[in-house]
Amino acid sequence: MMKQAMIVCALVLVIACSRMWAQEPSVLIRQAKVVQQPISETLTVYGQVQADPDSVQAISLLHDALITRVAVRPGQRVERGETLLELATSPGAHMEYLKARGAMDYAQRELARQQRLLKEQLATNSQVEAASNALQDAEASLQALEAQGQNKATDKMSAPTAGIITQLRAKQGDRLQAGVAVLEIAIGNRLVAILGVEPEDIRLLGPGTPVKIRSVFVPDYEADSQLREIHAMINPATHLVDALAPIPADQTDQLVLGSSLSADIQLNAHTGMTVPRSAVLQDEQGAYVFRIIGGKGQRMAVTTGLESDQWIEITSGLRLDEAVVTVGNYELKDGMPVREGK
Repeated sequence: MMKQAMIVCALVLVIACSRMWAQEPSVLIRQAKVVQQPISETLTVYGQVQADPDSVQAISLLHDALITRVAVRPGQRVERGETLLELATSPGAHMEYLKARGAMDYAQRELARQQRLLKEQLATNSQVEAASNALQDAEASLQALEAQGQNKATDKMSAPTAGIITQLRAKQGDRLQAGVAVLEIAIGNRLVAILGVEPEDIRLLGPGTPVKIRSVFVPDYEADSQLREIHAMINPATHLVDALAPIPADQTDQLVLGSSLSADIQLNAHTGMTVPRSAVLQDEQGAYVFRIIGGKGQRMAVTTGLESDQWIEITSGLRLDEAVVTVGNYELKDGMPVREGK
């Protein structure tokens, strides 16, 4: 009896195993449809936040002066009308004003004298007119010197606009001449990304090329922009070509001048049929995908175009809305049964 029971068990086991061996193996897969959407090739570059060169204003001395106090520092934010520097007018500049004031006083007296002589018929109308013109010239000269502050022993230089001090070229005790630029101020919300591009990639770029800007230091910061200008020389500091992209004014609050950026420049942007990157496989025969026909995987050769981080363009081999395998395709062989999972 024992031997018969063992023989029966062995037969049952052989039958069960033969049934298992008879079943074809299947692969667990997931699918996605071919969709049409914008796609572009991405060129990743790096750069810095800088003040927009078009927004930077140089502040110059209007007359020779001694810097008695520097009230700001590079990188400091200032408001319109805020004091930047305190000055002491140089003796020479003040003397020029006093001479102009004396010349105007003399011109006033001379005009009055010529007008009296005209009444006494001892002067002509042309002499009176010449004296009047001389007075106008003297008054204009005096007003110009007063506008430059040469009538004041001390003066203040104020910010013409709200912004950020980007350059400071003066220190307390400096004696500077009129016309010397002592500092630069940039409008605070007028920033640009100065991006370094390899010289061989310049031919792919142009004004208006879309750019997505990311901050290295601010998590999840992204700003959409376009290239505004591409320079025609190599920056000697970076050995790259500078390309400028303005940063939207409403997205500048989190950025600091000089901070590092990365940017994705979108090349050859157009609309095309795309599938997830995981759907496309490669071997010695080229690119291919798997479709499911009658519950089995079917290999399909495809021609690919542009690629992005998540998508690959399909230029031939598939139709819009066809489903392709995105998960499990590495295990598939042509004609192999599949089962679809969530």
